[in-house]
Amino acid sequence: MEEVTRDALVSVTLFAAVFGMVYVFLMTRHRERMTILEKNINPSPFKSTNNTALLKYGIIWLGVSIGLIVGNLLYNWGVEETFSYASMVFMFSGIGMIVAYFVAQKQNLS
Repeated sequence: MEEVTRDALVSVTLFAAVFGMVYVFLMTRHRERMTILEKNINPSPFKSTNNTALLKYGIIWLGVSIGLIVGNLLYNWGVEETFSYASMVFMFSGIGMIVAYFVAQKQNLS
């Protein structure tokens, strides 16, 4: 019975923490926008139309997932588990960062 209570308490606390962070973020952003409107400040410098950060993170996470898949293949072929996963995750995330860099450079030139 004690273990179930502990698990429920951890779950409720985790949910409350995530909810609290999202609530504070949204309320702060709302207050900031309302202040901008009240003071008649041009909001265009605050708007982000550049989504290269999302593209960069997407390419990096794609590299990490490919690294995990290839690491699993290496482990199944007999390579040590720690080495196969770590080396492939680092290698493919590095490749993802390089690809993201070149994609961002191409977007800046266009």
